[in-house]
Amino acid sequence: MVIISITMNALQEKRTEIMQTLLSMIEPTENERGCLRCRALCDIENKNFFSLIEHWKTREDLNDHLKSDRFSVLLGTKSLLYEPPIIDIHTISLSEGMETVHTARGKRT
Repeated sequence: MVIISITMNALQEKRTEIMQTLLSMIEPTENERGCLRCRALCDIENKNFFSLIEHWKTREDLNDHLKSDRFSVLLGTKSLLYEPPIIDIHTISLSEGMETVHTARGKRT
């Protein structure tokens, strides 16, 4: 699995435009080949900070998305931001869930 996290610090007067752009991306991105999840988040401490987090089956699927017109729209929001977006891409080889928390805490699932 590959996870991409894009963090944006919106200009206060452009906050609504960033939010609308992110919301418009969720469903179409989730319908792309290989997309497992796409979520837009707003920081609860600073309402001008937004994150878009996408989970992809493979790096090839993510690469196709990065070349898409939809992703170009996201990159085009740079004039609405205080600074360039921060993009982090992580390749995950193992994912664990609540069962790991229970095991660590000595509880049975």
